[in-house]
Amino acid sequence: MIKAILMDFNGVIINDEPIQHAAYREIFAADGIDVTDEEYYSRLGMDDRTFVGSILEANGREATVDLVHQLAREKTERWRSIVEETMPLFHGVEDFVKRMSTELTLGIVSMARREEIDFVLEKTGMAPCFSVILSADDVTACKPDPECYRSGFAAIDAHRTSHGHLPMVHDDCVVIEDSPPGVRSARAAGLHVVGVTNTVNPEELRTAGAAAIAWNLNDWMADSFRLVFA
Repeated sequence: MIKAILMDFNGVIINDEPIQHAAYREIFAADGIDVTDEEYYSRLGMDDRTFVGSILEANGREATVDLVHQLAREKTERWRSIVEETMPLFHGVEDFVKRMSTELTLGIVSMARREEIDFVLEKTGMAPCFSVILSADDVTACKPDPECYRSGFAAIDAHRTSHGHLPMVHDDCVVIEDSPPGVRSARAAGLHVVGVTNTVNPEELRTAGAAAIAWNLNDWMADSFRLVFA
């Protein structure tokens, strides 16, 4: 029986992939580098520092530690200024999170920086809904490596047992992801996946391993997950 949900952040809770892309394009343009749609979306699942280093190296630039950190910081500042003005949550996701948190244990597993996740959750009042948050700051490998979801499952299980629940098995937890690398990461960690079609088409999510597809999360209830993954 499904007892917990681990959600990705970018592309699942907040509709900011275009904002992330625009912020990257802006900071790299100063160095004469154009981050195309293909270059951005082919790197979904990377954290900021890995993404920045990859783009620099692909364009023949040296990815020094200082430069990577500088560009990643500039991207976060640009992202934050846009998000603060628009707060582009996906339609219905705030209601979904608040409903689910009354019946299931919720966590976030994301390659976003923790400060970005906290900023959005605090601004929208969703912070109390999540018992566990695992960000790029907590892992060494990016999606599709399973490290983040293995750690996320262990963390949410530990939270539940510390509050008097019995330990979970992997079948008790479902992941909500929007990208193929994220789906593959969760599947490699032994977890069920619902793919939400906010970023790529259903076929790409199914090919990556998603067992169910959601066009949005508005109509999903706790019992929906229990029926799909009975």
